[in-house]
Amino acid sequence: MSTTVLTAILDRHQRRGERLMTILREAQEALGWLSPETLSVVADAIGWPRVKVESTAGFYSFFHTRPMGQYRVLFSDNFTDRMLGSQALMQALCKQLWLEPGRVSEDGLVSVDATSCTGMCDQGPAALVNYRAITRLTQARIEQMGELIRNHAPLESWPEEWFQVKSQVYRRDRLLDHGLVSGDALKAAIARGQDALLEELKLSNLRGRGGAGFPAGQKWESCRSTPSEERVVVCNADEGEPGTFKDRILLTDHPDLVFEGMTIAAYTIKARRGFVYLRGEYRYLLETLEAVLARRREAGLLGNNILGQGFDFDIEIVHGAGAYICGERSALVESLEGKPGRPRLRTWSLSVKGYQGFPTDVNNVETLANACLVAVHGGDWYREVGTAKSSGTKLVSVSGDCARPGVYEYPYGVSVGQILADCGAEDTLAVQVSGASGTTLAQDEFERVISFEDVPCGGALMVFNRHRDMLEMARHYSHFFAHESCGFCTPCRVGTAVNAKLMDKLAAGHGSPYDINELFKMHRLLQSASHCGLGSTATNVIHDTLTKFYPAYQQRMQSLDYEPSFNLDRALSQARQMTGRDDSGAHLSNTETP
Repeated sequence: MSTTVLTAILDRHQRRGERLMTILREAQEALGWLSPETLSVVADAIGWPRVKVESTAGFYSFFHTRPMGQYRVLFSDNFTDRMLGSQALMQALCKQLWLEPGRVSEDGLVSVDATSCTGMCDQGPAALVNYRAITRLTQARIEQMGELIRNHAPLESWPEEWFQVKSQVYRRDRLLDHGLVSGDALKAAIARGQDALLEELKLSNLRGRGGAGFPAGQKWESCRSTPSEERVVVCNADEGEPGTFKDRILLTDHPDLVFEGMTIAAYTIKARRGFVYLRGEYRYLLETLEAVLARRREAGLLGNNILGQGFDFDIEIVHGAGAYICGERSALVESLEGKPGRPRLRTWSLSVKGYQGFPTDVNNVETLANACLVAVHGGDWYREVGTAKSSGTKLVSVSGDCARPGVYEYPYGVSVGQILADCGAEDTLAVQVSGASGTTLAQDEFERVISFEDVPCGGALMVFNRHRDMLEMARHYSHFFAHESCGFCTPCRVGTAVNAKLMDKLAAGHGSPYDINELFKMHRLLQSASHCGLGSTATNVIHDTLTKFYPAYQQRMQSLDYEPSFNLDRALSQARQMTGRDDSGAHLSNTETP
């Protein structure tokens, strides 16, 4: 351990415990891993018990409390990456390097493993090498990668084109063709005034673009009306839902719009501090985003006395470390405070008691970008497109079996079939909307529309043609949820593990109607008893594939000599009664609070 390097990191962050995530990331990047000695020094410096620091370091999959090699190669393991051959490529690299997946080589040089979706589904198969994204992997690139690793070649000397992450946008509308320059929206917001701007936001009916769809104006108003000496604005850029990469496009091509949306929110609710929680897989964007923030400070759009209006606000980027659960708002705030990212008990709304006890507004990247359009054009203009309950446009990340994977922007109300036609999908069997936690649509549902009143979409649309096995898709995501459960509550911790084992049993051809019944029971249990949204949505994909693609399950079950007790119609009726869901799988009520 280099004491000098670690001391410099701690001094740079003023030895503040709430900056523990950044301290640990920088320490690991500088020292290779988080040794016991490193954790002890950090704990002493920030004045926290060592066990508390170790708890944070051990919670996140991108922090390592044991050596993981000079090169850490993680293959993206979303189902769409598997469809493109990621598993075979990982095995090829392991064979070339003479090691097993998940193990460190005997010489301590390299480790190879799989990780959850890296947000590169439009240009997979993808991987992270020392947490830098590599896209469009091929057998030839894998062979060259193995040689570079064996020759101890630094990442800076690897082919530059490997690290290119392209913005593949095939349809633009009001947001992506906004035509604004830096400062336009903020000046418009200040000209309107705080009260008038809030009314315009409420009039626009802008709803959260992260999935829950809570009205942004109501959230801002709740935060502003809570008495407090300080308020906080948080941008949720932890885009971890499998198949989702639309926020990556905004952060890459329109970062000023996102930061300006945060500043407008801060102006409206009278906040002085802001945070961007950037997902760990987007590490490659960090320096670029920091440079944009520095430029905005120089232009008087951030910092003290913004635009000469006596308004102070600044933004800090906090980097995540590979925890899907941190996409949940309260878990994200816990992580911002340097803790393990476990969802809070719903005692207080974050708008009342959020980051460090202050009223906190948490919005998605896309939501904040849209707030700029409202500030400039007003609420009536914003509501001109979309549907009665879903105003504006939506960015959709399309991947899977289609000719043109990428981002498409549509007014709310576009049919799933129209999106499939635009992306060049053919012979489509199913579409998974909103990622692993969303809704599986069969062919007879492709005329349904993307909207909060029909098919809510957090941002992902994964396409599967008739060659795909829906049971295998559901099994894959059952393992994803078992891995990503934070373990806080028993229904989710145990239930997701049980689901994964039952799906393995069925996939192996050893299942029975009893196992199908158990899956429906677990669906009812997790829907009604889980602590947070991860558990309550973890069985969606199993439930939907069971009800819409039941032959994929039935053909794998053992033939039995007795009359099976399973009845699909009865199981569906019970699920609806217990969970408050309709046949589509859509939630019948929005229970999110500000």
